[in-house]
Amino acid sequence: QVQLVESGGGSVQAGGSLRLSCAASGYTYSSNCMGWFRQAPGKEREGVATIYTAGGNTYYADSVKGRFTISQDNAKYTVYLQMNSMKPEDTAMYYCAAEEGTTYCSGDSDFDSWGQGTQVTVSS
Repeated sequence: QVQLVESGGGSVQAGGSLRLSCAASGYTYSSNCMGWFRQAPGKEREGVATIYTAGGNTYYADSVKGRFTISQDNAKYTVYLQMNSMKPEDTAMYYCAAEEGTTYCSGDSDFDSWGQGTQVTVSS
C-alpha cells in the first residue's frame, strides 16, 4: 500500500495562495491516480483534483476550476496542489489519496491509500 504524507497547509487571507505537497512512497505500479480531497466540519468529503501519474491527465471539481492546479514531480514521487485566489469556503482539512495500478483517474476513482491530512484555513 502507498504511504502518503501531506504538508503545506496553514492560514491565509482571502485572495491569497498556498501550495500543498503530497510525498508518496511504496509504489508498486507506475500508473496511479493521485488526488486531493477536502472535508470541512459538518460537510461531506469533496474531491478537489486528481492527476494520472502515467499521462498527466487532470480532473478538477467545479468549485476550484481556474483557481487550483494539481501537478506532479515523478522523480520525487510528489504531487502538488497550488491554490490561488483562495476563498473562505476553501477552509477544510485537505487529504492526499492514491489508487495504484489503474487506467481510470477522476474524482470518483476508488482511492485506497490516504494521508493524515493538512489543515487549510482561509480568513475573510
